[in-house]
Amino acid sequence: MSLYLAAGVEGSRPGLNITIFAIFVVITLGIVVWASRDNRTAADYYAAGRAFSGPQNGIAISGDYLSAASFLGIAGAIAVYGYDGFLYSIGFLVAWLVALLLVAELLRNTGKFTLGDVLAFRMRQRPVRAAAATSTLAVSLFYLLAQMAGAGVLISLLLGVSSSAGQNLVIAVVGAIMIVYVLVGGMKGTTWVQIVKAVLLIAAAAAMTVWVLGRYDFNLSNVFADAVNHGGKTGAKLLEPGFKYGKNGTSKLDFLSLALALVLGTAGLPHVLMRFYTVPSAKEARRSVVWAIGLIGVFYLFTLVLGYGAAALVGPEKIAKAPGKENAAAPLLALELGGPVLLGFVAAVAFATILAVVAGLTITASASFAHDVYANVFKRGQADGKGEVRVARITAVVIGAVAIVGGILAKNQNVAFLVALAFAVAASANLPTILYSLFWRRFNTAGALWSIYGGLAVTIVLIVFSPAVSGAPTAMIKSHDFHWFPLSNPGLVSIPVSFALGWLGTILSKERDDSKFAEMQVRSLTGAGAEKAVQQ
Repeated sequence: MSLYLAAGVEGSRPGLNITIFAIFVVITLGIVVWASRDNRTAADYYAAGRAFSGPQNGIAISGDYLSAASFLGIAGAIAVYGYDGFLYSIGFLVAWLVALLLVAELLRNTGKFTLGDVLAFRMRQRPVRAAAATSTLAVSLFYLLAQMAGAGVLISLLLGVSSSAGQNLVIAVVGAIMIVYVLVGGMKGTTWVQIVKAVLLIAAAAAMTVWVLGRYDFNLSNVFADAVNHGGKTGAKLLEPGFKYGKNGTSKLDFLSLALALVLGTAGLPHVLMRFYTVPSAKEARRSVVWAIGLIGVFYLFTLVLGYGAAALVGPEKIAKAPGKENAAAPLLALELGGPVLLGFVAAVAFATILAVVAGLTITASASFAHDVYANVFKRGQADGKGEVRVARITAVVIGAVAIVGGILAKNQNVAFLVALAFAVAASANLPTILYSLFWRRFNTAGALWSIYGGLAVTIVLIVFSPAVSGAPTAMIKSHDFHWFPLSNPGLVSIPVSFALGWLGTILSKERDDSKFAEMQVRSLTGAGAEKAVQQ
């Protein structure tokens, strides 16, 4: 997400936007308090008592997954880069097929609350859980920092807050509300917030899509033609591939690397994986993903119309000059279509989007620390449920505070690399370990540790020495150039390396437990014994 000091969208009414924000916060806090009434056990706090149906969880997954980057970033990318911008949508959507076919049901049958449960099923508990928690915290923190920093500038943009202190206050308020959601509502409250947010987001995108098409007699070809006509010198390129990523061989490889990280990273994102435990059975987990694919797919079709609609009605040049640049495309389109009232509603939806995503990330990170590290590493599996939940709540406050401070420190930086890093780490450290654990009989503790820690280390090193951090006009550090890795996203290298490390660590170790793999295979495929494992 491109971040710049916000000066406010011209024509916006900050007072109206604040009122709509306040109404949303009051309503969702009421929902969170209502949902918290039945939070009595660890299963209630972590997994919402496994009481959500597949369709409900699917809506919540779409709310968790469709971040502000999806709503504002992709619509803006399509408005400015056309075809190449829409390729982001393809990557984000196709990724769910991996989750559906390889991960969702098997994970739901095998684990209890976290990724560490799955890995520790057939391996040594303490080192594997510590590694899984480290990876989960890394992915969650990078994603959380990007969302918090984005929240500061995005909401400041829509409220007309231009001072640094004002942006800091906005980030602190977002963090405080997020902490309240997690502390009071747990997973159940967070899930309902995500459902409400998903409904609002998809409804807003649908309304704006119909509005745009109505301007052009519901003829999408006319929208494309007008986007080309208003695109200036680059207008014709909006319908051609390669506008952004086809300049040279390196840029094409960079896009391939990014696409690989997006497609494979989604099935390894901890806050996505944790949602599979909120349903009562593996069948409902599968239904969740099917519903999520449908809703996310429809939403990304809306962004196609919104992006080209913004190019046609607002113009790429005006969008590029606006505060926030590409991220201003959807708000500017809303202002063009429905004036300040529609802009205020879109602003509230963007605010809801950020709150829902950061709440999901926070509860995932806190659950991983409390369940994997505190209960199973420190307490060696002897912690009671109440103590575990208490530690999870304390961890949520700490993570929230870290997210607020980190968001404030990163607010004037280009933090797009944080999102890319989160997906790359998930694809490199988590997914190979999950797949090996579920499908490879020979896989063992050493292989898991090599894959997780090695994938995490390789990804971070390559990102630090990439153009995303230095050596490019959009780099985080513009005053120095110490990059030697040519790709902004390391997925093309880090993902195969992580798979290779998992294989190498396994074959170099003599540890092997075929009987435990057989038990895990039966449970993951049939669900036999799963219900006993998840009761708490």
